[in-house]
Amino acid sequence: MFISIIVSIFIAVCLGSSLFKGSEIRKNGKKLRRPPNTLPLVGNGILFLQARHKLFSWFVKCERKFGWETFEISVPSLPPGVVINDPKNLEYVMKNEGIFAKGDFFKSRSWDLFGNGIINADGDLWKVQRKAGLNFLNASNLKVLTDVALPKYLEETLAQLRIAENGKTINLEAVFHEFTTKLMGRMAYDMDMRSGDPFSLAFEYASGATGERFQNPLWPVTEMVFGGRLKSSIAKVKAFGTEIVSNAVRARQEKSQVNNEQNSLDSISGSLINSLLDSIDDHQMVADAALNYLSAGRDTTAQALTWAFYLLMRHPRVMDSARQEAAYLTKENPGRQSTTYKPTTVPYIMAVFYEALRLYPPVPFEIKQCEQATTLPDGTFLPRHAVLVWCPWAMNRSRSIWGEDADDFRPERWLDDGVIILKTAFEYPVFNGGPRTCLGKKMAEAVAAQSYFADGGWAAV
Repeated sequence: MFISIIVSIFIAVCLGSSLFKGSEIRKNGKKLRRPPNTLPLVGNGILFLQARHKLFSWFVKCERKFGWETFEISVPSLPPGVVINDPKNLEYVMKNEGIFAKGDFFKSRSWDLFGNGIINADGDLWKVQRKAGLNFLNASNLKVLTDVALPKYLEETLAQLRIAENGKTINLEAVFHEFTTKLMGRMAYDMDMRSGDPFSLAFEYASGATGERFQNPLWPVTEMVFGGRLKSSIAKVKAFGTEIVSNAVRARQEKSQVNNEQNSLDSISGSLINSLLDSIDDHQMVADAALNYLSAGRDTTAQALTWAFYLLMRHPRVMDSARQEAAYLTKENPGRQSTTYKPTTVPYIMAVFYEALRLYPPVPFEIKQCEQATTLPDGTFLPRHAVLVWCPWAMNRSRSIWGEDADDFRPERWLDDGVIILKTAFEYPVFNGGPRTCLGKKMAEAVAAQSYFADGGWAAV
């Protein structure tokens, strides 16, 4: 009965969209091409209901068909939209923050969990949170985080991995997730956190369910029946954030926070929570902002490490090359601590990291909406509220950018005579670009550079 109601609503939405929604998107006065499997009434809506890996494969096929040509897509209940693959178009989008915003489409789906945090924010609200994050991640604090906190949590992670030396099976993703939860919990909340904590479990479920909203145009209807767990998970997350901020405010008032050696990082100046409180008066907004930073750093870094080591295990030649670089540096610098290995000193290992991120970007799909009518560099006119999509998963497999072997895992593509050669943020949109360039990029690179050398290398892997 419920399924039939859902189908009826979906058909009604499709009919309404087809009757009342016209597209003003043009290029040189002409309509844009559409993907060959665009259907009457539903447009490309059914494609977005597929499993994520199938959807991303579809984007890759479209990139191979259209190249850098902008093409139009349509999904019932949404404004007209386009997909861009041309780096020049993406550069224009990333550098014009005032023209392109998260928009109602994005915010309506992510608001319940992320609220006014930096993931949703635009304009002044985004700027104040960005500034607070920059103030916390200053050079001094970043050094403490990479030289004190990172080695501590890496050693704890290695202790788990050593179990594998006895032939036991371990979940590598779970191990890295625990590691990044501890690290980001210390950074965002200045407290010990574990991936098995009630808050972490609730947040993990809420994040996944929120992500599914972007592929389900009828999510408000389905959640009326199946959304109980999501609602309770979000309530737990919000209650936790409120409590953390209240504790931080109380500690500030008592002037007795962050100096306890057991509970704070050595010599770190303040905490992200305090940096946010210095800039924002609204305590709920502070809680939202801290949660957003936690999400941005925890999940993405864990995924990146998991894919990097998975690919190393699948490619023995690359693993051998990485080990040779590590062995050479260790021999040349006996007794050197892992904290002294920076991205510039381990080019091959960093190439492995960048290549893993290329093939498996933590954020594989991005959406913006036009705040005003605009024209892209390729001549595509977009009306106000038009949806603009780019897919790093597909762009990172573009043969126009990466060559005919774009589907292959080949770290050497990042090296020129042993020196790392980086693509622009608009060819390689893993760390975003323009004003929204990822704040945690240096931290993520430090994690990658140090992780291979912790305790003499990942011999267990």
